[in-house]
Amino acid sequence: MTAIASPPPLHRHPSLTSSQDQARQRYLSTPDAEKYAAIDRVLDRRGGRTHEAFVGGQETKEFLRKTCKILVIGAGGLGCEILQNLALMGFRDIHVIDMDTIDISNLNRQFLFREADVGKAKSIVAAEFVMKRVPGVKVTPYYGKIQDHDEAYYKSFNMIITGLDSVEARRWINATLVGMVDEDDPESLKPLIDGGTEGFKGQARVILPTMSACYECSMDMLTPPTVFPICTIANTPRLPEHCIEWASVLEWPKAFKDKKLDNDDPDHIEWLYQKAADRAKQYGIEGVTWSLTQGVVKNIIPAIASTNAIIAAACCNEAFKLATTSAPSLDNYTMYVGNDSIYAFTFKHEKNPECPVCGGETVDLKVKKGTKVESFIEMLTENQRFQIKKPSISFGSGQPLFWQAPPQFYEQTKHNLEKDLDELIASGDEITVTDKALPFSLDLRIEFE
Repeated sequence: MTAIASPPPLHRHPSLTSSQDQARQRYLSTPDAEKYAAIDRVLDRRGGRTHEAFVGGQETKEFLRKTCKILVIGAGGLGCEILQNLALMGFRDIHVIDMDTIDISNLNRQFLFREADVGKAKSIVAAEFVMKRVPGVKVTPYYGKIQDHDEAYYKSFNMIITGLDSVEARRWINATLVGMVDEDDPESLKPLIDGGTEGFKGQARVILPTMSACYECSMDMLTPPTVFPICTIANTPRLPEHCIEWASVLEWPKAFKDKKLDNDDPDHIEWLYQKAADRAKQYGIEGVTWSLTQGVVKNIIPAIASTNAIIAAACCNEAFKLATTSAPSLDNYTMYVGNDSIYAFTFKHEKNPECPVCGGETVDLKVKKGTKVESFIEMLTENQRFQIKKPSISFGSGQPLFWQAPPQFYEQTKHNLEKDLDELIASGDEITVTDKALPFSLDLRIEFE
């Protein structure tokens, strides 16, 4: 963990112009009462929409600026905006996690970074920049995965904001926060504020684990991921994407065994591209390019700076309301669309009683008799509710029905793909589905029709 205990010495920052530096020096010498005068007007008195639990005054200001500890997950386009907003609103103990390094393509919208920062860790550079520009704020960066930390780490925060571009990471942190809620310990409940953008569209939501709808409750609202059946990519490729998936899913493990594919490594992408191009030529398929290979492997999502700014503002507004009770928080979902005009809509997303995370019950699933195991697996991957890619299935006390990995289990269970599911299990039996995209085991009760 890389922690920066205090801002660097106060000197002219090299990226600032003379006039900007003069403005910064004036800011440094301004007392807190003047810096936060506009915010203090909100915190010093009640208003027409003030929350009933609002206390205000010095106690609330001190909690915001001295006690409240907030975690930001993601330091990309959305994360940069969130970090800036939090620092300027008065949050002074901010932590940030990001596992990526800065790429030249980030610079058009991730404004905390400069060309000289390319190749450096996003979290560390963002933390340094914010502390230089907003003295008095402590930003502690972590360069790595959210899965590197245990529940004790997440329990140390008052709230968490996500600015992620990964559904898998959102599902993991959501399941973690729901799982660590203890009814006898109110402090174990940590509000999760989730922001997301895609082009001109965005959403912000407030999740109170176990109390409101969690992230998993709304999986059916997401655009389902593009999934190609393994039998198609292995035996009958028809699209350039099939060839690329074949190279990344089947050929890479064969060639490199335990070496993990790095989607950000140009050499790895080049290897996949060459393999995919050779296979495409073999089957007479056109359209395999280096950029398409990168896009398929990384699942690149378009990003627009203005959308990031709008959604980050919504997320930070909710963080401020939760920290100060100055107004009721969002209940619990707001969406923004700016394609042709500006449209925003707020609604309450209801809890899903069959949610595998916060519902706590086995999910019932009806399947037609005579369905092959291979067809059943394709049905699971196409089910928008589950959002899984390459599931492995067990039944009974962990007996494998079909496992995608490791290779020895795949070889031992692949013969079941051609069998009818009702040959292997009875109606009412429960199966367990595991998948790399799932941060939990999905228990399904199968009813044959």
